[in-house]
Amino acid sequence: MLDRRAQILLKTLIERYIAEGEPVGSRALSKFSGLDLSPATIRNVMADLEELGFIASPHTSAGRIPTPRGYRFFVDSLLTIKPLDQVEISQLEGSFHPEHPQKLISSASQLLSELTHFAGVVVAPKRKSPAFRHIEFLSLSEKRVLLIIVTAEGDVQNRILFTDRAHSPSELTSAANFLNENYAGMSFEQIRGRIQNELRQLRENMMGLMTAALAAGDAALSESTSENYVISGEKNLLDSAELSSNMSRLRELFDLFERKTLLMRILDVSTRAQGVQIFIGGESGIATLDECSVVTAPYEVDGQIIGTVGVIGPTRMAYERVIPIVDITAKLLSSALSNH
Repeated sequence: MLDRRAQILLKTLIERYIAEGEPVGSRALSKFSGLDLSPATIRNVMADLEELGFIASPHTSAGRIPTPRGYRFFVDSLLTIKPLDQVEISQLEGSFHPEHPQKLISSASQLLSELTHFAGVVVAPKRKSPAFRHIEFLSLSEKRVLLIIVTAEGDVQNRILFTDRAHSPSELTSAANFLNENYAGMSFEQIRGRIQNELRQLRENMMGLMTAALAAGDAALSESTSENYVISGEKNLLDSAELSSNMSRLRELFDLFERKTLLMRILDVSTRAQGVQIFIGGESGIATLDECSVVTAPYEVDGQIIGTVGVIGPTRMAYERVIPIVDITAKLLSSALSNH
């Protein structure tokens, strides 16, 4: 799409903008590009790049800044990755002590934040849904039943079931006994896969209660084991001139970190891909991240991908450094967890 001259000028412009944070003019491009071009030629190339959507002109300056499309072309075609030196790699390795897996997750998140000065995020492995040890049904009112679940670890979860009819105490006891005697030690997910035929042992009018109990029980125990993430260094984003100049957007970004659901959508993509993934601005599909980039990489245990590490920062980030940091952190976390 771009000839070599245009690529060199675009690469120079983006590198200068990342380094200095100011719109880049033709004089700077002439000085740093290494090309022997007249100012008029540089201006013509800049006009072409702007027309193609790779750069933009801020109203207050004669210089240009990269657009998300420009960053994408830069990352895909022009970027020269700077490998971490052995001293940095050794420091990283020393930060992972295969003790408790959750401590490893927190350490990785903090490390990503400290090394990049942005927000570091690590999606924790999703644990298997726990088995239940005992359940009880307790009538609260005519069509409300309290489901009490005791897990194999001794945790207690309560859920209210809204039933289509009233159930007598003997019916509730009978339903609880049926589950306790036949399925104690299994997860609700496992039970649902086996129970449909066996439910016929109970009277037909108990089907509604049992179906509701299995769904509520599964949801209750899944909440405590669902994928979650650890995020560190959110306050670093306050130091980013691009983000801190728009406080309402920054508040939305912090709200996004709190809610987690939306951000999990983009982090989940990384667990289904190989290697480093880079989402620039609107590519994430999340409006709050329009001015941010997310760099992620999956980590694994014994060859199976179980989570994601990543960095969230402004689109004006040093990709050549952030990418290898995310990549090697994922590899070191994989190694530490596999050796745990």
